[in-house]
Amino acid sequence: MNLKTVSPASPETDSKALMEKQVVPIPTAPIAVESNSSQTAVPAPPTKQPIENKPPVIEEEALRYDPVAIAAEYSRSPLQVLGRSLGIVLPFVFFAVGIWWDGLWGRRTSNERRRAVQMRKILTNLGPAYIKVGQALSTRPDLVPPLFLEELSRLQDQLPAFPNEVAFQFIEEELGARPEQVYAELTPDPVAAASLGQVYKGKLKTGETVAVKVQRPGLARRIALDIYILRLLAMWVQNNIKRVRSDLVAIMDEFGTRIFEEMDYTQEGRNAERFAQLYGHLQDIYIPHIYWQYTGRRVLTMEWVTGTKLTDMEAIKTGGIDAKYLIEVGVQCSLRQLLEHGFFHADPHPGNLLATPDGKLAYLDFGMMSEVKPYQRYGLLEAVVHLVNRDFEGLAKDYVKLEFLTPDTDLTPIIPALANVFNDALGASVAELNFKSITDQLSALMYEYPFRVPAYYALIIRSLVTLEGIAINVDPNFKVLSKAYPYVAKRLLTDPSPELRTSLKDLLFKDGSFRWNRLENLLRNAGQSQDYDINQVLDQTLDFLFSDRGAFIRERLVDEVVKALDAYGRRTFDNVTYSLRERVGLATSKQVATKVEASQNAQNLQKIWEILKETPGFDPMQLVPVIPQLLMKQETQRMGQKIAGRLAQRVIARMIREALLQDVSEEVLHNGHKNSQKEAPGTKFILPPAAAIR
Repeated sequence: MNLKTVSPASPETDSKALMEKQVVPIPTAPIAVESNSSQTAVPAPPTKQPIENKPPVIEEEALRYDPVAIAAEYSRSPLQVLGRSLGIVLPFVFFAVGIWWDGLWGRRTSNERRRAVQMRKILTNLGPAYIKVGQALSTRPDLVPPLFLEELSRLQDQLPAFPNEVAFQFIEEELGARPEQVYAELTPDPVAAASLGQVYKGKLKTGETVAVKVQRPGLARRIALDIYILRLLAMWVQNNIKRVRSDLVAIMDEFGTRIFEEMDYTQEGRNAERFAQLYGHLQDIYIPHIYWQYTGRRVLTMEWVTGTKLTDMEAIKTGGIDAKYLIEVGVQCSLRQLLEHGFFHADPHPGNLLATPDGKLAYLDFGMMSEVKPYQRYGLLEAVVHLVNRDFEGLAKDYVKLEFLTPDTDLTPIIPALANVFNDALGASVAELNFKSITDQLSALMYEYPFRVPAYYALIIRSLVTLEGIAINVDPNFKVLSKAYPYVAKRLLTDPSPELRTSLKDLLFKDGSFRWNRLENLLRNAGQSQDYDINQVLDQTLDFLFSDRGAFIRERLVDEVVKALDAYGRRTFDNVTYSLRERVGLATSKQVATKVEASQNAQNLQKIWEILKETPGFDPMQLVPVIPQLLMKQETQRMGQKIAGRLAQRVIARMIREALLQDVSEEVLHNGHKNSQKEAPGTKFILPPAAAIR
C-alpha cells in the first residue's frame, strides 16, 4: 500500500460541530486490579512529550463504568430511553417478520443473502454493543449459516467509517499537534473501521510504520444508553423469570466495565504491554509495540503488523502458512492466559488474530481484557481433572468453588445428574469433547438445578467459544480439549500448589491402589507441552516426596517396594530350586510363584522409565549425584527400615503358612487310607470313577 502525505482537517473546522461531547459519569474509586506475584509489573506509560514544540496536552481522566451514575442520568430522560428501546426492538421485529414471510412463500433460500445483509446492517446501525454480538456469532460456523457467517464477518473491520476531519481533530486534541506535524505519512482514508474506532496506516518521522487508531465520536454516551437499557431488561428477567437464576445484572455490569475500559486507549496500551510481558516469550506469539509519545485516550499509535486473518483460508494457503499449527499456538496461549496468569484477551475474533508472513500468531486490539482470580484458575484445573477422572462428586464441589452453586446447595441430586450428562458426553475420550458440547450439556442442568452463571465466567466462555469457532473454521475436526490436555498434565505434574497436589493425588490413587495408566498418560501428554521441563518435574517430585505432604505417597511407595522385592525374591528362590531339582532329575515343571500384581507393577515401572527416557531434555546421568543425597535423608532411612520390617514379616508369615500346609499335607498322606472319606484343608479331593467302586 502506498502511503501518501497526510491531509489534515481544515483550520476552520470546528471540533464542537464535528463531534458529540463525551460526558460519562466517573465513579468515586478506581477499579481495583488484583496483583499476582508471578506477573511482572507493567510500568505506567511515560508522560506525553510535546511534539514539534507544541505544548503538552493534559490527559482527561480515564472513563470508568458506573451503573448507578448512568441510571441516575437516564432515569431523568424516559423519552430518550423509550425511543432508543424502540429503535432496538423494531428492526429485529421486522427482520423476524421477513424470515417468517420468506418461509411462508417458499423463498427462504433465495432470500438468504438479502436477510444476511439485513442482519449485518441492523447490528451495524445499532452500534458497538450489538456489533460485538455479531462479531462473536461470526466465528461460529457450527451455529450460523454460511451466508450469514460471511456477512457477519464484515463486522470485524469493514464497518462504515466516520469523517477524516473528526479523526484528525481528535489527533490534534490528544497529541497536541496537527497530524502532519506528528506523522510523516498517513493514508488519506482509514484502512479498517471497527466497532469503537477506525485505523489509518502511517509512518513516523523516525521511519517506523505504524497503525493509528482513532476513536469514534459520541461513543461513550451511546454505549452507556445501550448498556442501561440492556441492564434494565436483565433486571426485569431476573426478577420475573424464576427459572433464570444467573445474575444477569452482574454479567451486564462486567460487560459494561470491560467495554468502558476499551474506550480508553491509554488503558489498551498498558494492556498490550502487560500481555507482551506475560505471553510474548511464548513460541510464535507476536505482540506489536506501543508508541506512547503518540498515544492518548482517543488515539493509539502502535506498530503496524502485516498479516492474514486465520479465517481467510485462500490467502493462508497462498502464503504457505500452517493455519492448524497457529490455532494450536493460540490454544496454548489462551490456556496460559486463563489458567496460569489470569490476564486474558476477552475479544479474540478473527480481526484481532493475524497470521504473519513468517508464521507467527499476532494478537491485536487489547481493549477488552479481563482477569481470572487464582482460586478460579485452580478451580477450573481441578474441574478438568475431576471430569477426566469421572469424579462427579468432586466436580459438583468444583461448581461450588467456582460460584456456579451456593455453598448451601444440596449436591445429593446434582451428582447423579452430572454423571448422567457427562457419562453420555464423554464417550470413549475426553479429548473428543469441545467447549460447545460441554456448555450445551450443562445448559439442560442450569434450568433443572440451582446453577447460576458467574459474571467472570461469561467473558471466559465468550473467549473460548470464539477461539473454538475460529479453530473449527480452519479444521472442522479440531478438538480444543485434546490440544489443551498436555498443558493441564504439565501443570498437574509441575505446579507445587496444595490444590493441584491434591488433584494429582486424587487422579493417581483410588481406593488405596496406584493407577499406573493415569501416570503414564500424564507423562506422555505433558511431554507434548512446549515448556515442559522433565528435570524440573523430577526435582519437584523428590521435594514433594520427602516433605510432610508427601507422607501418604511414601507409605504407598513402601508397600509397592515390599511387594516388588518379595515377588523378586520368590521368583529367584523358585528359579534356584527348579535348577537344583532339574540337575538331580526331580524337576517336572517350572513353578511360577510370582504374583501377577507384583509382576505387573514391575512392568509398569519399566514403562514409566521408557517414557522418561523418550521425554525431551531427560538425562539419566543427572540422577547419579542425587542418589547419595537421597540415601542420607532421614525419610529415606525410615523408609528402608519399614521396607525391611514389612518384608521380613511377609517372609516369616509365608514360611509359617507353608510349613503348616506341609504338615497338613503329610498328615493327609499318612492317614490317607484311614481318612479317605475326608477332605484335608488345602487339598482338592477327587472321587474315583463310579465303575471302580465295589
